[in-house]
Amino acid sequence: MRQPPAALPPVAFIGGGNMARALVGGMIRGGSSPDDLHVSEPYAPHRDGLAAEFGVGTTDDNAAAAAKAAVWVLATKPQVLRGVCEALAPLAQAQRPLVVSIAAGITSAQLDRWLGGGIAVVRTMPNTPALLGAGVTGLFANAATAPAQRDLAEALLRPAGGTVWIEDESLMDAVTATSGSGPAYVFLLAEAMQAAAQAEGLAPDAARTLVVETIAGAARMLKEGGETATTLRQRVTSPNGTTQAALEAFAAGGFAALVAAAVHAARIRGAELSAAND
Repeated sequence: MRQPPAALPPVAFIGGGNMARALVGGMIRGGSSPDDLHVSEPYAPHRDGLAAEFGVGTTDDNAAAAAKAAVWVLATKPQVLRGVCEALAPLAQAQRPLVVSIAAGITSAQLDRWLGGGIAVVRTMPNTPALLGAGVTGLFANAATAPAQRDLAEALLRPAGGTVWIEDESLMDAVTATSGSGPAYVFLLAEAMQAAAQAEGLAPDAARTLVVETIAGAARMLKEGGETATTLRQRVTSPNGTTQAALEAFAAGGFAALVAAAVHAARIRGAELSAAND
């Protein structure tokens, strides 16, 4: 695998919300100069907060920020992104930046077309644990993106956590359905486990601690242990024991089929949203 660049060129963030803030903070911790980071954000409190916390330049003028950078990070809401890109198209054609999008449901072809064509675009799908540097991001690069630009995009997203390259963009909706929406699935499981624990008589604080630490520990075993989820599940399941009884109840309720249906529904909705934004 190619080694990412040690230093990033000037970067403009078009949109200064939570994910942009996480990336800005990670880049500065990684050695980027605040002077090389420029954020355009229409909401004054967000602009002021970014300037105060990180010392980066802020503005409410997208073109003013983009003009200073070789990399543009599109971090606006998907429903306004077309207008943002079309307004920036003349500048994009003049500068030929690397464009990295963290907007859900917008394809690289849509972005390229809105920016006038021939633009290197990397479409990404981070998830909310990226705010803690503990997320994972799926990335897809269009044909105009050079290998060095792929490395640059990966280096930019590294503060958010792990990265996975997807070579078929149609699978980005599956990435969204798996990891983009995935934290909510875990939170839903945590809610249900805590409610069940309380129904069995545990106090709310005790139930929450037991559930949170169980999920955190199990995730750590999956990540660091090098063993599959199947192996770990089998190891903790003693014949005719309490865990087997619980897993049989899950199976009787159609747990695996329900998860598959949920992920599929999220993928289909992602494709619908992409079409609606065109």
